[in-house]
Amino acid sequence: MSFLSPLLRLENLSTEPIMSLDHVPEAQRYNKDNIVAQWCAPINGKMYRIELEHGTTSGRRMIWVNGREVLRRDWMFKLVGEDTFCIEQARCIIRVDPAPGFKYEYSLYIDGKPHAQYTEELTRQYRLWLYTTGSETEMAQEYRIMLKLDTLSLYVNDELREETAVFVHGGTDTSFVLQDTHFVLQARSSGNKLDGIVHTLLANGELVPEAKIQQIMQEPVSILQTN
Repeated sequence: MSFLSPLLRLENLSTEPIMSLDHVPEAQRYNKDNIVAQWCAPINGKMYRIELEHGTTSGRRMIWVNGREVLRRDWMFKLVGEDTFCIEQARCIIRVDPAPGFKYEYSLYIDGKPHAQYTEELTRQYRLWLYTTGSETEMAQEYRIMLKLDTLSLYVNDELREETAVFVHGGTDTSFVLQDTHFVLQARSSGNKLDGIVHTLLANGELVPEAKIQQIMQEPVSILQTN
């Protein structure tokens, strides 16, 4: 005769791994200290931060995109290999390869291209500006303004703006307002066939310096966060 509760009998015990994180809310599962590799890439006019968690003792592998879990594998006995996932229509692969000294190398491929090559090619298709509004006494607001050159689509913090360009002498002006700041995106002919059209951004009449996509790799996660 057993003195144990019927609920504790062997046939009633869960067969799921006790290391599973299913019971933990997503916000609590994300731990910046567990990230072993991260990349940043523009996809369809939006900027994405891709992060990898690789637990060599727990056997857990997790992939995060802008702070959200897109793939998780628990109890992986093989610590090397590849994982495939998609960001919008882009097919992404993260490869884990062994390195000397019991270490690992991590590589990201997007649409079949290494991350560095993909980013370099995409950089030529976009123009990027970073701007912060507000003062010391007000809540600062960061804006990432991207122009996709082939479609002339304008994105602000990953949101597509429906703005209309107005023809002016020498080109076009596209005006929009963000938190009481008046922006004008100017498109002017360079007079050189190789350079084509030159795009500049003004904020309250002052020139905003153009940024490089690689700069965002050093920015806080908040500038890439999506709600």
